[in-house]
Order: sequence, then C-alpha cells, then structure tokens
Amino acid sequence: MKFFRLDLLTLLISLFILNSCKNEGTIGLGVTSGLNGNLIDTATVVINTVPDKGYYEGPGTTPDDSISTTGLTKTPMGYFQDPVLGSVQSDFAAGLNLPGGAAYTLPSGTVIIDSAVLALKYANGFYGDSLTSKYKVNVYQSLYRPVNGQAYYNTTSWGDYSNATILGTRTFYARTHDSVKITNIIAGKPDTLIKVAPQLRIPIDPGFIYNILFNAPAAQLASNTVFVNKVKGLYISIDKAGTQGPGGIFMFNPSDSLNVYYHAKSGTTVDTAMISLPLVSNSSTTAARIIRTPSPAVKAELANAKTGSRNVVYLQGLAGLRAKISFPYLQNIVKKLGSRIVVNKAEVVITPDSATTTPYKPQQKLTMYRYDITHTPIELQDASSTDPRGNSLANFGGFFNAGYQNYHFNVTAYVQDMMDGKTVDYGTYIATVDPLSTNTTTVDYLPTVETAGRTVAVGTVTDPSSRYYKARIKLNIIYTKIKQ
Repeated sequence: MKFFRLDLLTLLISLFILNSCKNEGTIGLGVTSGLNGNLIDTATVVINTVPDKGYYEGPGTTPDDSISTTGLTKTPMGYFQDPVLGSVQSDFAAGLNLPGGAAYTLPSGTVIIDSAVLALKYANGFYGDSLTSKYKVNVYQSLYRPVNGQAYYNTTSWGDYSNATILGTRTFYARTHDSVKITNIIAGKPDTLIKVAPQLRIPIDPGFIYNILFNAPAAQLASNTVFVNKVKGLYISIDKAGTQGPGGIFMFNPSDSLNVYYHAKSGTTVDTAMISLPLVSNSSTTAARIIRTPSPAVKAELANAKTGSRNVVYLQGLAGLRAKISFPYLQNIVKKLGSRIVVNKAEVVITPDSATTTPYKPQQKLTMYRYDITHTPIELQDASSTDPRGNSLANFGGFFNAGYQNYHFNVTAYVQDMMDGKTVDYGTYIATVDPLSTNTTTVDYLPTVETAGRTVAVGTVTDPSSRYYKARIKLNIIYTKIKQ
C-alpha cells in the first residue's frame, strides 16, 4: 500500500504540473523532473501535408481517392479563392420531383405562372468573405438524373454546361443569417407577407415550369418516377466569372424546393396558389462536385510529402488536405530510460501560422485518427467509446483555443500503446471536421465535405532563431518510470 500511494501521489502531482502551466503552448520546452514524475517533449514528430479523400483537381487529373457527396445533411456550393491554398469550387446536382413526390393533378381552369423561385435554405458553415465579395449563381436543367440509392462522389461529372440554357440566375451577397420576407399564399384568403429562415432565392424561367408541369403529358404527371426520369433535375453552379472578390463556400439544407406561384382562372373565379417541387424525396438525391486549383505552395508540399518532416502543414475543409503525423522513435525513449514507463499524460499541440489567420480564421475544430491494417480510418484509443481509457469529446480535444491560439489532442493511451509495441502505426492523421456537428457524444473522425474551413499550421521547425520555433508542433509526455 505504501508504494501504491506513492505512485498515486506521483501521478496527481505530474498532472498538476502539466495542467497548471500558465501558457499551455509553452509546455515541454525542456526536461523537468521531480518526485519521480518527468515531463519531456523530446519525442520526434514527423508531419507532412497529404491529400484527403476529397482532393481532386478536375478533368485531366487522377484523384488519389474520392468521397461520397450524397446523403449529406449539408451540401456545399460556392467558389473560394484562398490566398494561401488556392481556389476551390463546389457545384451540385439535385433531383426535381412532383409536388408531394407523387402523382399530381392539374388545377382546373387556365393556369398562369406568376413566378417560380428555387429556394435554397442556408445551413450553418459558410467559410470565406462575407463582407466584400459578390456572388453569382446559375441554374441549369441537369444533363443526368441523380438516381436514388446510387452513390455519387466529389469527382462525378454531371456534364458540360458551358453552352447550356440558363434557367435562372442570381447575384447576391453572403447573408447567411438574415431572414427574408416572402408572400404566403392562403387559399380563399388574402395573401400575406411572412418571415422565413435565411435562404438564397433564385428566380426560375416560368416557361421551363410550364413545359415540365402544366403542359406535360398525363403520364409524366401520373408517376413521380416517370417525371424525374424525364426532367432529370437541376444543376446549381457558381458563376466564377460573375463572382467578384475572394468568394466563399456556402452550405445548403437538403430540404430545398422549387416553389411555383400561379393563379388559375376558371370562369369568373380566379385564385392564387403555390406548389413546391422538392429537390429531395423518396426518388431523388443531391450530390456535390468539388474541384480544386492548388497554390504553388500546396503543390510544393504535396510533392515533398515523403522527403521528411515539413515546416508547414495545410489542413483544408471539404475533405481536401490533411496532415500525416508520426512519432517514429517513441520506443527509443523506453530504451534510453532503461525501464518501462507509465504515460501519465501525453498531448499533441499544433499551432496555426499567425500570418495566415487574418482575415480567414483557423478551422474551429480538428480531429485526429489512425488507420487499421486495412487502411480503414478508426478512432485513436483516446477517442474510442469502447476503450476504457477513452476520453469524452471535450477531453480528447481538437478544438481551437482562441486564447492560446492552438489545438490540443489528448493522446495518452495511443502513446502508451505505441511505446509498449501494442499498436502498429499504419498511418495517423490530423484533419478538419465539422465544428457545428450535431454529434455531442463521440469524436467525429471520418473525412467530411460538410465543413469548408482551413488551418495553415506550423510543422517541425528546428531553427531556434525562427519566429515559428516556439509554435512548432509538439508531443508533450508526462511519465513515471516503473522500477524493475
């Protein structure tokens, strides 16, 4: 019992030493020992920028991988010219369905379309320039039908729309949190103005609606399947030439619709009405296509990803760029100390390059994960809900600390297993993850295109005279030697 109490006291004091430092970003700038507890940061960290699953430079290039963009809770669309990383564009295809997604009966009398509006509801997650940029978006009839149940990827081509007919266009600013007022059609009563959630409203050619709906063959209106096969859907594309300024990437809610306002004349009776053609129903889907034009700096880092650790790493949303990180000499620490050790706490600290955080803020949340033997992403032990050593979402870390201007990851169990030879490093990665995820119980770690932010981080700077030296990536370890 005496030795057990001493070990417990050592553990508590060691953790107190780590957690009571005035500036977490300076932990480990040397070696500290006392009461058999030791704090070190001498473990070698190797880090490089590598493509994530959604990295694709467009036609004529071969992607390393691809990521599904169907079944998303948020669909990206926009054009962003990042001054550091280069440009990225996201367009998306969407199905178009009969009202209610079922057989449609035409209203009696003569129908006259007053207007048609594609209402794209904003979802949280815009990243880019919301102050000075002016955006332009075009809507086309899709050349291909998005088929329900079929997976589409960021690399999927939906055809060439350079000479296609534009069904609707809108020039707008990024007002993703401003509600709008629209006319609410009430059958048999006066129309009223109502306030609705923030949305982008794109006027659509009434002639298109008339041809596919009010003047369509009876068979096309009797079956939603026939309708979507004939109409195919819509393709929503940002107009790069018509977009002014750096731009940005928007997120849209999948429960969008094309709303048609009309009045019907039947004898002396005239009534106004509104019907909605949903983009998503039981028989259609949405899918984004994402293309990047990397900057020379990004190309240089990707070309040198296997030549050793780098001074800078790029983490890009829409599953674009991630960092591969490794600690190749952890077991050498055990050999050097001459005994097995207990890792009381281990953390990775990564810091954004301060020259790249204005005007575009660092990604507010990162994740860290590893590959298993099949190169399938899995949680780190410290993030696992099944490992008894796993931490809660908050304790695992990855959130951007605005005060210290860095991110911390708790990797205690991971480092312990690496030192003990219980875990083989088949690849460990740091990547962007949606900071607005509704998941509040487990650690998100799978690649996602539902976040568009980015972080330019300091890598393994070895020159003490560099202004980035103190901001270099660190692996801090508090350990206790086990007497043998």
